[in-house]
Amino acid sequence: MYDAESSMTVTVLLFASYADALGTASLDVELPHRATVADIVAAVRARAGSARIPAVPLVAVNCQYAGGDRVVQEGDEIALIPPVAGG
Repeated sequence: MYDAESSMTVTVLLFASYADALGTASLDVELPHRATVADIVAAVRARAGSARIPAVPLVAVNCQYAGGDRVVQEGDEIALIPPVAGG
């Protein structure tokens, strides 16, 4: 992985089909400092069972929608939001 001084941990929340696919509602992901939302998505998609997660899912950082280039910080809460259908 990464050494403690150059890495950080963020919590990734998963909902509905994403949580079902990965078998958990949240993941702690370790990444280098200055990682982006796109880096986090790539790390999650590298895990077994992640086939349902698209390359560019809807993502929120600390309850605000964020693009792939958004830099995240230690302790940020990342949510991968699956498509929803309703009527």
